[in-house]
Amino acid sequence: MKHTAALILFFLLLPVVLAAETYPDSLISHRDAELALRVESLESTFYSEGSGFQLIDEAAYGEVIFRPDTSSIPFNRALPSWNGHVYSDQSTFKVQMRFQIDGSWSPWVTVGFWRSHIWGEYGSTDWGGGTVDVDYVKLYRYHRIYQFRIVLGRILPGLQSPSVSRLSLFISDSRTTDQTDLTALVDDRPEEIRIPTEHFYQYDLDDGIGGDICSPTTVSMILRSYDITVDPVAFARANRDPIWGLFGVWPRVVQHAHEYGLDGAVTRYRSWSQARQVLENGGRIGMSIGPPLYAGHLVMLAGFDASGDPLVHDPARASGYYYKHPKYDLSRSWFEKGGIAYTFYLPDSSSGITGIQDRSVLRIPGASFRLEKLYPNPFNSRSILQLHSDNEAPAELLVHDILGRLLIRQELRLKEGLNSLALEAAGLNLQGSGAYLLTLRSGGHSEHLVLNYLK
Repeated sequence: MKHTAALILFFLLLPVVLAAETYPDSLISHRDAELALRVESLESTFYSEGSGFQLIDEAAYGEVIFRPDTSSIPFNRALPSWNGHVYSDQSTFKVQMRFQIDGSWSPWVTVGFWRSHIWGEYGSTDWGGGTVDVDYVKLYRYHRIYQFRIVLGRILPGLQSPSVSRLSLFISDSRTTDQTDLTALVDDRPEEIRIPTEHFYQYDLDDGIGGDICSPTTVSMILRSYDITVDPVAFARANRDPIWGLFGVWPRVVQHAHEYGLDGAVTRYRSWSQARQVLENGGRIGMSIGPPLYAGHLVMLAGFDASGDPLVHDPARASGYYYKHPKYDLSRSWFEKGGIAYTFYLPDSSSGITGIQDRSVLRIPGASFRLEKLYPNPFNSRSILQLHSDNEAPAELLVHDILGRLLIRQELRLKEGLNSLALEAAGLNLQGSGAYLLTLRSGGHSEHLVLNYLK
């Protein structure tokens, strides 16, 4: 799915209202061109605008490591998620993270993968400073710095490459959930709104797995609310995680919905009014709920009635369309479990993950440009790149070798009109005669040329 630069949301903050204190839960999300600008190193991979990171033609495996992110607030709970594409059961990608504290990094740990598991091993999920509880990162101390790595693979180089175009991390702390104010939640009465869909009763869908597929069934109802065709049983079966044997691994369900055309992330909510704002702006929410209503369950938030009471589309009930659980019980079930949810939106939505109040929405200012001439090419010491830019803006020049390894990243300032950039072989870190990929990026716009170097 292609995205325009205007739709890229990079840093979103959720306000949290608590009785005792305010903790600024944060969704830090890097996508498309902005994600590409965060590369620290590549191995046998490259970035393609509109598709994301993928394997070079000759490679069966590759990886991308991104520069560390630093949160303005410390956190000890984190919910990772991602968007990408996998085109067959013979290709896949997995997402790994590590965390820094007191200047030391944890080992890389696997936080999930999509879709098949073709590696010899999954990767560590526990270390001395924390654990990945299937899909939930639990840190034993508060951290600020973390880093992502994606590993892409396929059985044979000739198969279509998997791709990754977005990485998200929702950070919070354990105290926020512990301090849930149920009285305030029950008294929170948003205005009426209703989100229609096609209701699926999970137990009627399949005699064998019907009791285990509340999560993919809920997301199937979300897809149908956007008039997206989906077979809920096929969706559920494809969603099963073969490592954990579960159908409802949170980032896996978000990723699967992306294959059907939705963008989304694993998020948290701290009030009904906050959730209502998402619905009003075209978003959809799949709620992860627990006791006292269920041991563990997923429902779609269907809206609010005229009294401000929440309605859900509950896949565990045959009559679960616009079902009204007791508000106190539903508030406990969702918010005492942390308010964890899937938040989805259409890629052409102008507001992205709607309803999330932005404290800082970072957008890369960019230029519209066209590459006009590279001469001489082939070259042995110096070549001139000419381009025309429609406006003045920052840009970045990158050079990769044929294996996808980043050789140089250089920051530039484009001027309006004709630009001439001198490329010195000595300054490009070229490793010998051959073909190299030159990429020029500004904002969401990027163009590529092949450099032919004769040493």
